[in-house]
Amino acid sequence: MRFPRMVTLKQHFSHHGISNVEEKVREEVGRVLPYTNIRHGDSVAITVGSRGIANLSSIVRTLVRALISYGCKPFIVPCMGSHGGATAEGQKRILEHYGITEKTMGAPVISSMEVKKVGKTDDGLDVYVDSNAVLADHIVVFNRIKPHTDFRGQVESGLLKMMTIGLGKHKGAQYYHQAAVTYGGSHVIETVGKTVLKVCNVAFGLACIEDAYDQTALVEAILPERIEQREKELLVKARELMAKLPFEEMDILLVDQIGKNISGTGMDTNVVGRIMNIYTPDPEKPKITRIVVRDLTDQTEGNAIGIGMADFITKRLADKIDYKAMYTNTITGLVVEKARLPIVCSCDRDALEKALLTIGLVAPEEARVIWIRDTLSLETVAVSEEFLKDALMRKDLEVLGTPWEMKFDVDGSLESPWLV
Repeated sequence: MRFPRMVTLKQHFSHHGISNVEEKVREEVGRVLPYTNIRHGDSVAITVGSRGIANLSSIVRTLVRALISYGCKPFIVPCMGSHGGATAEGQKRILEHYGITEKTMGAPVISSMEVKKVGKTDDGLDVYVDSNAVLADHIVVFNRIKPHTDFRGQVESGLLKMMTIGLGKHKGAQYYHQAAVTYGGSHVIETVGKTVLKVCNVAFGLACIEDAYDQTALVEAILPERIEQREKELLVKARELMAKLPFEEMDILLVDQIGKNISGTGMDTNVVGRIMNIYTPDPEKPKITRIVVRDLTDQTEGNAIGIGMADFITKRLADKIDYKAMYTNTITGLVVEKARLPIVCSCDRDALEKALLTIGLVAPEEARVIWIRDTLSLETVAVSEEFLKDALMRKDLEVLGTPWEMKFDVDGSLESPWLV
């Protein structure tokens, strides 16, 4: 089979990265601390999730130091629903992948799956909060604000979600995802988050958003009474800054790797245009006929959530799947569709050949193919020659070099342009 020739493109997004993130964290925390009821010697629980947030360890370490300087006794609580196999050690290990340990942060990492029921929402939903966080004098809620991968609303992924799914641990996450089928994800997160703010001693929230280059574009400390409204405003900004694929219609999207450190759904549904759950319709764009996924990230530890959005995967990927971790995550999140096993192919060549045979009346060498490392890495991508004419007419796209052939080794594995 003749494969399409490829050309490398660089997307030019707007730069919004903060030059000194640690200084900004110190400034923001220092701005709000005098308006909290935190006192010398108070214990403070800091929420940290499982996402691959830019400058994560630096932000958390700076936050810890700022609280210690204020006379507090901070500790870190892994807040990630069912991730890490829904075990305390598994969640602690995920933070270790990001360099977050007691030694590196200067504060204990206290991990438990135990929760305490602290109240009910106006809808009658039980509200669960991590038992260690409940015992603390105060809670500081830290998270990135961004569009969610499973639903749409005024509140999606951010501080309120951290108070709901994160602090709720496995028990809360499973319960809230079930409730989302009835009430909608945004409604559940908003109402549970508001209840946590009402009944728990949340000192402040620390929010960040990222630009299209996955750089920290904003860090803002928010007092509890402002969290709900400010998060809605920051979500609008975060959506504007998101990176996208260079074209909206293609025959094949080739993805080198997926994983929980890339997206909660392995690959970002906002990028690939496949949400695949029972309570949110797929967006009209982008329109992708087939998705091929080559591998898992090391950091995802076998949790292959998101493979259900693919049409073809490699045996290399399939052999790495930790089904217990993946099933726990997808059942808890009520996104079982994302754990469906696609067609498993012997190698990259086999996967591409099968994909090219299933895109309709299109000659393989003329297929419209986009190749990315992952859905977080969209600045430099490869596209097939069929896109070249359109790319040359776009000011936001830069063509790098001349067209090139896909190269396979003797085992049929692609030589990735991002990994060589």
